[in-house]
Amino acid sequence: VQLQASGGGLVQAGGYLRLSCAASGDTISGYAMGWFRQAPGKEREFVAAISVSGSYIIYALSVKGRFTVTRDNAKNTVYLQMSSLKPEDTAVYYCAGDLVGSPIVARRVAGEYYYWGQGTLVTVSS
Repeated sequence: VQLQASGGGLVQAGGYLRLSCAASGDTISGYAMGWFRQAPGKEREFVAAISVSGSYIIYALSVKGRFTVTRDNAKNTVYLQMSSLKPEDTAVYYCAGDLVGSPIVARRVAGEYYYWGQGTLVTVSS
């Protein structure tokens, strides 16, 4: 599967953005999906993950309550709705996927994902 992240841009603090991760080459209906981000000079970190069924979702503490991850398997797309954005949310955001055998698996470790998108830059100004 190929993943294409989009929707990044420049936004003021307190604003919102919605990122999309469009898949091609395969259906994501069997893939656990995740979002990660990497700020300049920092390591890639986990943001959110969603299971195949969408019923199991986990978030990093730093974004919980502000970000929402959803998926539309019919559209082969995963979304990350980001609100109340802060300057510290500035990063390149990556979507990732991994074919799993369970509908309730959600993964927070980057090394457990095999497929990655190219990233989309989110810049939050103060």
